[in-house]
Amino acid sequence: MTEPVKARGRRPGTSDTRAEILSAARRVFAEKGFDKATVRGIAREASVDPALVHHYFSSKEGIFAAAMRLPVDPGTLLPQVLEGPREEIGQRLVRTLLTVVADPQAREPVIALLRSAVTNDQAMAMLREFFTNAILYRVAVALDVPRLRVEAAFSQMFGLIMVRYVIRMEPLASADVEELVELVAPTIQRYLVPQQ
Repeated sequence: MTEPVKARGRRPGTSDTRAEILSAARRVFAEKGFDKATVRGIAREASVDPALVHHYFSSKEGIFAAAMRLPVDPGTLLPQVLEGPREEIGQRLVRTLLTVVADPQAREPVIALLRSAVTNDQAMAMLREFFTNAILYRVAVALDVPRLRVEAAFSQMFGLIMVRYVIRMEPLASADVEELVELVAPTIQRYLVPQQ
């Protein structure tokens, strides 16, 4: 007697499969953290085939960004920042991040996640794993610079975003994006492209 073939892909019915995958992803990320969560584990939790997860989301980072309601997927953002002249990477990074969080709807989930990370150890660990593996290490490899330099650049941007949008310290909070690019980009550039 042959075993029944397990159905693949979208389940029959009217359920919102994408929303169910996101809900499952939130549970898996909360339970296991970013590092230990897998696409297969999320698919199993959502009772779908892993191929369906990949259909809706390009990668584990993409699922995380959607599940945590982040405004961008690092898989989309990083190429924008890394492509182009190396001597302008500081400007591209500062401009891109400040532009992304300038939109209040995009900024809201980022700030909520940052606030959660400050007060909750599990949220902090998950956010650290995500930023470290999905963003910082990839930038270090792409630019061939030590991770310490990438983390120093990230700390500058993290501090800038916290002071501008959470603490709302003036005149930083109301400064023009291009003014901040001019002010902060040389420091980020120095971290990411050290002078020989």
